Amino acid sequence: MAVDTGPGTSPAPTDGDPGEVEPTPPTGPGRRSKRPRWAGALAWYLVTVFALVTLNFLLPRAMPGNPIEGLIGQGPNGLVSGEQGMAKLKAYYHLNGSLPSQYGHYLDRLAHGDLGRSIVSNKPVTHEIARRLGWTLLLVGGALVLSTALGVIAGVHSGWRREGRVDRALMTGLLALREFPPFLLASLLLFSIGVKLHWLPYFGAETPFSSSFGPVQRVTDIARHALLPLLVLTVGLTVGSYLQMRAGMVNELGSDYLLLGRAKGLREHRLKYRYAARNALLPVVTITALQLGTVIGGDVLIERVFSYPGLGGLIFSSINDRDYPAIQGIFVITSLTIVTVNALTDVLYRRLDPRTTA
Repeated sequence: MAVDTGPGTSPAPTDGDPGEVEPTPPTGPGRRSKRPRWAGALAWYLVTVFALVTLNFLLPRAMPGNPIEGLIGQGPNGLVSGEQGMAKLKAYYHLNGSLPSQYGHYLDRLAHGDLGRSIVSNKPVTHEIARRLGWTLLLVGGALVLSTALGVIAGVHSGWRREGRVDRALMTGLLALREFPPFLLASLLLFSIGVKLHWLPYFGAETPFSSSFGPVQRVTDIARHALLPLLVLTVGLTVGSYLQMRAGMVNELGSDYLLLGRAKGLREHRLKYRYAARNALLPVVTITALQLGTVIGGDVLIERVFSYPGLGGLIFSSINDRDYPAIQGIFVITSLTIVTVNALTDVLYRRLDPRTTA
């Protein structure tokens, strides 16, 4: 017969099996699940993707009208005439069935990597997106890299000497720029630098017939066209990285390792960059990923201001024409990109900072 020896001790051996202790599974809040940590994150990722795909299907159909009716008013005589022509086009684009049947066809096509055909241009949506995606990636990627680099550098100097003149000047200037509407800043730069001063091109992504240029001349031409929209996007994003880096540096100022380093006579430059800045840099990884959605949303508007041939113009025209396949294709790619980058950033952050796995 087992004897109760009190909490926190193992039960006594039983008469039938002397010398062996019966294992008891751990109970209570301290018990850890055997399920891998990534399994829960993967499940939430899949649920989020399914919700985004479903909303991506429903939202365009919540708009008034339908894309076939929009084709009637295009051109002098219209592109579609008669009820029979409209019925054939609806059947061709699978718009004649019930909403569940359209949803099933949409999921089946999406599972095979087919985004459909644009109702307006009658070309594959993947082709329409591929023609413009490179220009958008140039602006979005360039803005994220530049804003993160500038924000980190400014945040390190500002936080290391907080309440100093440099800190106050950077804080005031960057916060003022953040409150400035991006479309207004874009319009001012376009008018002053592009129209009045003629320093930089103010529309398009490259000079007409630039395909005849040499490699260096063409790269320079593309960079000059991208500079103004890139500047507008970078200004708005830099503030987030700056504030995060500055806060991290301020938190590190009173750390024991900095006091020990000063006691050992380490140089200020080494303490500032090699130790304090490296520890304060981790949260910037998260804020950079979170800003991906912001920069994509801002890029749509900035591309319209500068007539940049990226996805921004395609989004506007597709919404105006109620082009369901084009709208769905653009938004499914952008939303999945944002969700995937944020999920990978969470994994990367856990790798960089082992404390988050506790």
